[in-house]
Amino acid sequence: MKPVLMALLLVCSSAQAAMGPFDVYEQALRNDPVFLGAIKERDAGLENRLIGRAGLLPRLSYSYNKGRNNSQATLPDGRGASYRDDRNYNSYGSTFTLQQPLFDYEAYANYRKGVAEALFADENFRDKSQALLVRVLTYYTQALFAQDQIDIARAKKKAFEQQFQQNQHLFKQGEGTRTDILEAESRYELATAEEIQALDEQDASLRELGALIGMPSVNITDLAPLNAGFATFTLTPASYDTWHELAITNNPTLASQRQSLEVARYEVERNRAGHLPRVTAYATSRQQESDTGNTYNQRYDTNTIGIELSMPLYAGGGVSASTRQASRAMEQAEYELEGKTRETLIELRRQFSACLSGVSKLRAYQKALVSAEALVVSTQQSILGGERVNLDALNAEQQLYSTRRDLAQARYDYLMAWTKLHYYAGNLRDTDLAKVDEAFGPMTR
Repeated sequence: MKPVLMALLLVCSSAQAAMGPFDVYEQALRNDPVFLGAIKERDAGLENRLIGRAGLLPRLSYSYNKGRNNSQATLPDGRGASYRDDRNYNSYGSTFTLQQPLFDYEAYANYRKGVAEALFADENFRDKSQALLVRVLTYYTQALFAQDQIDIARAKKKAFEQQFQQNQHLFKQGEGTRTDILEAESRYELATAEEIQALDEQDASLRELGALIGMPSVNITDLAPLNAGFATFTLTPASYDTWHELAITNNPTLASQRQSLEVARYEVERNRAGHLPRVTAYATSRQQESDTGNTYNQRYDTNTIGIELSMPLYAGGGVSASTRQASRAMEQAEYELEGKTRETLIELRRQFSACLSGVSKLRAYQKALVSAEALVVSTQQSILGGERVNLDALNAEQQLYSTRRDLAQARYDYLMAWTKLHYYAGNLRDTDLAKVDEAFGPMTR
């Protein structure tokens, strides 16, 4: 019983060690430097709201000075002459100043610009959060598809090697040809090259996954493979028009571009405010002693409340130039928003079509695989009966393995299309990745 128990424990431990896409995503949230940097970028961007608001709030300042003065004053003596008075004295001043903007359009534009910058930071972070889900699934499926290609290449090598040995045996008996041997050998070498390429692609994908979770690399045996009985998802909503509306409303890239346009719009207003007056209410409390030569040995306690009006008259044309410059930047932002909207909707339509056609493609490839398997058996029997030749067998084997590869590719393409459709619609959440995660099971290799 002990060997059986140990075997069961090993199977259970290997199944528990296998990571699905959701497991990788949870680790990426803690370790991916791109995502961690995005958090800090968002936190920094949110401060723009408070920075902009500060220009509308009261400002309180305090100043203090104390000094030693050595002064020589020339004073009239009352008889038409003058005399010198050497004065060595201490002076000091203490001032509290409170200011409250009453009308400052530049400060108001700065506040609205800060709000837009904060919203931009928030939407940009939402975009990068959803992009992390896409990156995780992209590298995950690339690694698994590379493994499928490796398995197919090795199966091809094994089949072509058997065919090569069989052809050599037939050639020695005078029943085969040198061409048959060369054909089998050529197919074997091509399969070897495909295996090498797939190994390189898998290594790159596993390293990308490792970078997401803070490891040098990930072992393919650590990843749960796609279930053999994988079935497509029900597409909800089923209408493209609904997806279109979702993308326009929720897509974080478009939302951040709209906020970027708002930032540019209020930058124009901020520069335009250079032509407008400013009205500020102020209150000061000032204490001075011997502050100047005229107040020598005099102390003043002064409290002042008032309103200050400042009106710009001419600034060398700088205000007009900066306003025109900001206007051109705003127009650029408008075109960028339009271009990004078109690009997003094109990708949305592509992924929506891929989801619809993916169902039919999977069904067709599954039927094609059954036919290809039957073709291999039929061709081998026909060769024994003298109705087919060696090349027919090689072609049948090649078609079988190509169909297996295309079926695997179609499965991963469908999962990526379904995920990207939600991403471009702006409603991709971790619950969606959890649903995709259910399509992957414990290790079977």
